[in-house]
This record gives sequence, C-alpha cells and structure tokens, in this order.
Amino acid sequence: MTSTVKIQNLKCHGCANTIITQLSKLNHVSDVTVNNDTDEVSFSHGSEQEFELVRKKLSDLGYPMVGESNSFPKKAKSFVSCAVGRITK
Repeated sequence: MTSTVKIQNLKCHGCANTIITQLSKLNHVSDVTVNNDTDEVSFSHGSEQEFELVRKKLSDLGYPMVGESNSFPKKAKSFVSCAVGRITK
C-alpha cells in the first residue's frame, strides 16, 4: 500500500535527502519521495506496523507529522538532519 503524509519542519532538498535515505533503510518501506512544495512524504509499505515505523522515524529525525507535537528539540533535530542531508548528497 502507498501512503502520503504531511510533515513539519521540511526546509530544503537536504531535508528531503535525509528523509529518503533514512526511510529507505526500513524493512518493507520503498518508493520514498518527498515533495518540498507541499511538505509531503509518500512511500510504499506492507502494513500498518511499517507505517508506524515510518511515523516514528520521521519524528525522530525532526519531521513530525502535521498535528503531532513539534517541540523545540524536534525543530533542532530537523536542522541537524538537514545539514547531514546536504553533506551526503
């Protein structure tokens, strides 16, 4: 199945690169794309359990879904993830 979620703190292609790289490492998650214009992440997954793993990974990287808590530490993590994404391009 394919899901699309709207996330917070997405700033640039560095962020997108980190998200694609990290989500693609998860088992049974594939076809990860990030739309910087709409702040959306789309991905294919096999079950609700994989969807929850993606949700948690996005939050851990500093990109919680819209409607979830967006604390200062999450915003700070998104800047680190952004920088890493720019370096590893």
